[in-house]
Amino acid sequence: MYQEKLQKFKNIENLAGKSWKHAVAIDVLKTTDIKDCAMECFHYQQIIELFFKHLLEIKSQFGSYSKSNKLQKLLEEVIANTNFKTDKSKYFMDLQVITVCAEEYRYNFLLDCEGYRQSVIICDKLLDELINFS
Repeated sequence: MYQEKLQKFKNIENLAGKSWKHAVAIDVLKTTDIKDCAMECFHYQQIIELFFKHLLEIKSQFGSYSKSNKLQKLLEEVIANTNFKTDKSKYFMDLQVITVCAEEYRYNFLLDCEGYRQSVIICDKLLDELINFS
């Protein structure tokens, strides 16, 4: 599913191409019996983070982005530095959930998989907006 969304970035050697690679990883993970959503959350966070940074690199005046991995901060950067417009309040909480889940994965904490999956439903809409903007 995610590799289809990001198909036009398949094997491109930039940040959007790296985002597509994480999309492939999620699609592969969904075919396994792994019950823990932690690895999937990490890859999902990477899809969004790398795509934000890709847009900042190609659409902002200076072609640069911060080193932050906080998705809500990166969304604010994209809105402030490009022509991308959206209602950021619709996405802030869910972007924060994804960021926290990815951080918890790095430290081997148990994740709230249901909360993660609910946030993905919302963030998928943002991802579609970002892909259309690109």
